[in-house]
Amino acid sequence: MKKMLKYSTFAISMLGMVSAAQAVDLNVVSWGGAYTASQMNAYHKPYAKKTGVKINSIDYSGGLAEMRAQTESGKVTWDLVDVTLADAIKGCDEGMFRPIDIDKEMAAAPDGTPASKDFLEGTLLSECFVPQIIYSTAFAYRADAWGGKKPTKMADVFDLKNFPGKRALQKKAINNLEWALIADGVPLSKVYDVLDTDEGKDRAFKKLATIKKDVIWWTEGAIPPQLLADEEAVFGTGYNGRWFSAINEEKQPFAMLWDGQVLDIDGWAVPVKGKNVAEVMKFVKFATDTQRLADQAKYISYGPARLSSGPMVSKHATLGIDMGPHMPTKYADQGFLTDFAWWADNGDEMNERFAAWLLQ
Repeated sequence: MKKMLKYSTFAISMLGMVSAAQAVDLNVVSWGGAYTASQMNAYHKPYAKKTGVKINSIDYSGGLAEMRAQTESGKVTWDLVDVTLADAIKGCDEGMFRPIDIDKEMAAAPDGTPASKDFLEGTLLSECFVPQIIYSTAFAYRADAWGGKKPTKMADVFDLKNFPGKRALQKKAINNLEWALIADGVPLSKVYDVLDTDEGKDRAFKKLATIKKDVIWWTEGAIPPQLLADEEAVFGTGYNGRWFSAINEEKQPFAMLWDGQVLDIDGWAVPVKGKNVAEVMKFVKFATDTQRLADQAKYISYGPARLSSGPMVSKHATLGIDMGPHMPTKYADQGFLTDFAWWADNGDEMNERFAAWLLQ
């Protein structure tokens, strides 16, 4: 009996070694900083604990250049990439990313609703993309400016009489032209219809010109919160996650203006020539289920891309504050999704015109 017990223990030990040897390492690429930290806490660590799969987190600065280079060389080392919807569409068209059957390969909602019906409307615009979070580019303002008067709409950003002071805007055409039209009275649903006409383009630049002398143009995302903190600007555009951090972690006297927020979608794309596709798909199914997307909101103020995740959003993991009011999805009816197809067709023209306009 002693010999049998000794052999059994050895056999079990060997099985464990074989299992460990067969465990897969996944190279998961994302944006770094607080965002990757939120993914690690909500997805990576729980999945590693559950399966034994090791997840190597790799940071990048976006775009498709590196993915394209790997694909063309045939030496694909990335197993999974966090991309914007625009890059997912482009990468899918170029054959870099694997098509995904959302209902067959992703988890249904807890009540059985198919994944294709549970992801927010307008997020499944590429067959190679699994939505993860909704973030936005939005305005914030100094809450102690203007004697306590509070801006409530996009038109207030363009109202220098009632809301004087510098505005910090990103130095690019996209978003600024849409905001100018919204401030000029164009309904959110009609922005691209108007911008698609010559008169609409002229109208957007004309409206933008009304605040041009009071604009500080920024190119780095950390700049607008600093400009407001230093009281060099009273309004600023930026990613809602940065504003959340400034307001709730740094206790800056800022407030959000959700009107006209530009919603965007981030999610996963699987390299078509990756070496661990089967294991990657298991991870993506786990990482985009209802619970995991709700869990990510404990660490960062980005809205989960699933309808079923919304009611499960709880408190911030360290601050202890209710995260519901800080989700851009809560104010989705006040914002719009960028029309990437329109910008793909008109971006070069608008960027050239914007650059020339800045010099006038």
